[in-house]
Amino acid sequence: MTTSMLSPTSQNNSFEAADSNSGNTPSKSFVVCKVCGDKASGYHYGVTSCEGCKGFFRRSIQKQIEYKCLRDGKCLVIRLNRNRCQYCRFKKCIAVGMSRDSVRYGRVPKRSREKGDDNRVTTSEADQSANVKLDTMQISMYEIISAISQAHHNHCAYTDEHTQNLMRKPAIFKLEPEYSSSPDYSPSSITADSLEQQKINMWQRFADFITPSISRVVEFAKRIPGFLELSQDDQLILIKSGFFEIWIVHISKMVNLVDNTLTFSDGSYITRQQMELMFDYEFVSSIFNFMLSFNNLHLNDTEIGLFSALVLLSLERFGISDIKAIHRIQESIAEALRLQIIRHHSNDTQLHPNVMMKLPELVQLGIKHAEHLSWFRANWTKLKLPPLFAEIFDIPKSEDELLLVAQ
Repeated sequence: MTTSMLSPTSQNNSFEAADSNSGNTPSKSFVVCKVCGDKASGYHYGVTSCEGCKGFFRRSIQKQIEYKCLRDGKCLVIRLNRNRCQYCRFKKCIAVGMSRDSVRYGRVPKRSREKGDDNRVTTSEADQSANVKLDTMQISMYEIISAISQAHHNHCAYTDEHTQNLMRKPAIFKLEPEYSSSPDYSPSSITADSLEQQKINMWQRFADFITPSISRVVEFAKRIPGFLELSQDDQLILIKSGFFEIWIVHISKMVNLVDNTLTFSDGSYITRQQMELMFDYEFVSSIFNFMLSFNNLHLNDTEIGLFSALVLLSLERFGISDIKAIHRIQESIAEALRLQIIRHHSNDTQLHPNVMMKLPELVQLGIKHAEHLSWFRANWTKLKLPPLFAEIFDIPKSEDELLLVAQ
């Protein structure tokens, strides 16, 4: 597979645990905090740290706070700016060895402090080993949840934060002079002779609305733990095959069943009738029904982000090669989603299975959408589509590309 605009560029997203005092040798009277470099007050939660970082970590765990970073998770954490980015400060607490379970179990015994181990009082070595393993798993799950939550908030235009003050306006289509661009016109008023041209005009505008989400999904995918370790071919297949399903998940909260409209990230909305002109009644009904039932699950943005990552890492995609690696990432995300739902919806024991049941529904929507794309490929010479839109859906833009698609 040739390199394309969609190719996720490998980049180092690892957290830099830099310390402002790393070049100094602390004296006996001044032991530095491993998190921020300030003067340590003792051994707290498995790590030599100051009172400030000790309290910050305890509050973060006890209140189950989720933080966001505005700088891609790479902020330098030192004494002078440790309060500037809580996400990176908490991540550094984890990176240097602070234990979430230590917050729950209390102080670490003196002999463990001298060894510098993150151990706690246990009744046996077996119990201790089990606790350490559980602690490691919980930290790993938290890191997955945090990374995907941050990626979703930073690269999805349909989060609560981005849509709460959105001003809605009807989408403007370049229709034939005899047809109004008003959203309340009926497809039945369009004659058979002009139907194809109207469909082409509307599809081109629809593609303009969708295209910004393509680059956002690519950036989101790059930040899913383990995704960039896959081969470039598998990355491209997963993004191309999963994009439409992820887009449906993201935009679901923008459906309005009162006036039967769907609103894009810029506030422009189209009607259900307009979508039926582009697709057909049955397919649009399936989309609206999915959106309604998905919204009724009442997932928050973090849970939608985790679900989107699970949709992306589907093993159903034709052509993927490293199935074991994809399955491994998929399992970790599925567990992270399960824990997140249990933590925030403890009273709803059926929510997690109901969320997972949405995956096969999305697959069917993706299959139906792929069938509609055959119309695009048959009419590619009449269309002027954004390059990214054409690429993600394998719609040729030239004779040479048509031959490549055919192969």
